[in-house]
Amino acid sequence: MSAPTVPPAVPAAAGTSRTAAALDAARARGGAALVGYLPVGFPDVATSVEAARAMVGEGVDVVELGLPYSDPVMDGPTIQAAAQTALDRGTRPRDVLAAVEQVAATGAAVLVMTYWNPVVRYGVDAWSRDLAAAGGAGLITPDLVPDEGADWLEASAAHDLDRVFLVAPSSSPARLASTAAACRGFVYAASTMGVTGARASVGPAAEQLVADTRGAGAERVCVGLGVSTPAQAAEVGAYADGVIVGSALVRALGDGGVPAVARLAADLVQGVRP
Repeated sequence: MSAPTVPPAVPAAAGTSRTAAALDAARARGGAALVGYLPVGFPDVATSVEAARAMVGEGVDVVELGLPYSDPVMDGPTIQAAAQTALDRGTRPRDVLAAVEQVAATGAAVLVMTYWNPVVRYGVDAWSRDLAAAGGAGLITPDLVPDEGADWLEASAAHDLDRVFLVAPSSSPARLASTAAACRGFVYAASTMGVTGARASVGPAAEQLVADTRGAGAERVCVGLGVSTPAQAAEVGAYADGVIVGSALVRALGDGGVPAVARLAADLVQGVRP
């Protein structure tokens, strides 16, 4: 593991997507971007922030911070257990905003992955205002489709935030087109039907889904669900703009702490960069 270093800030002019700038910078280097996910508050807030900053130090391009939620429909067992630990220890949305501020200070683009109910409860515009003030780049919303997110579309535009919606192998051409049109930053392509978690292989439909989503108008498409090794990251990075890794990093944090997260992040970065 190399010593953590803080990379320069991602260049992005006002009114442009910081997430897109990070993906474009990775592509300009000749590879795909690595998007690393960790839930805030696991095993505690301070350690989750330290781990996220360590990922950036090892070259992760975009950080995805999870807002712990008690009814996660997309998360597999590893992330569910971590989120429950965070909730049991009192992690709340204000802790997520504080974590965003600390991780964004590294210069990385920081997205919050959240189910929609916590945002509604906080207040859509208030959440967007506070996320922007903390330096956040935007939201990934796995249980919200664009046609039911008018408030979020309006607030994200007002506060200059990225909107990342999901598509799946089951998405119709019309759904791909409407999602691509609504996203800013990238479109999240779920490699398979199901929940998050490390798998022996990435879903075989992922490459075609990326091609179809681009054909439907998306400028940038990142693939998540199932990626856990440098070889899988290299495979996905060959056809996607970014590779999203979650469960493997969460497991590393639980098993070996921040040093283990840093080691895995460094290995995965090598996978997406030639």
